Amino acid sequence: MASFPTALFLREAEVRRGLDLMFAAQAELARAVEPILAEAKLGRAHQRALYAIGRHPDLTVGTLLMHLRITKQSLNRVLTELIERGLVEARVGRDDRRQRLLRLTPAGADLDARLFNAIRA
Repeated sequence: MASFPTALFLREAEVRRGLDLMFAAQAELARAVEPILAEAKLGRAHQRALYAIGRHPDLTVGTLLMHLRITKQSLNRVLTELIERGLVEARVGRDDRRQRLLRLTPAGADLDARLFNAIRA
């Protein structure tokens, strides 16, 4: 029996409707966390870093850089601030002492939970 590729595709109008919904959802999520970030004097890049580190404890800086798709300079600024404020801790790697393994502190986990709960609501 021969196998043929399926002809599943979306028309332009359907793709545009999907994009409309994604942009609306993105704006709604930003509005949900805006007061919490403002109170903490943090930005969206900080939120993204907290979320990624919270989801993947002992994440390496290099892997976080790939997840966030931002420049090393931007990530360094964000991480330095999160570490100085006691929201993230960086440990030396187990196998490679040059690695920095990132993990949320209890205060960082609390802030991440507050942000998540605002989004979930």
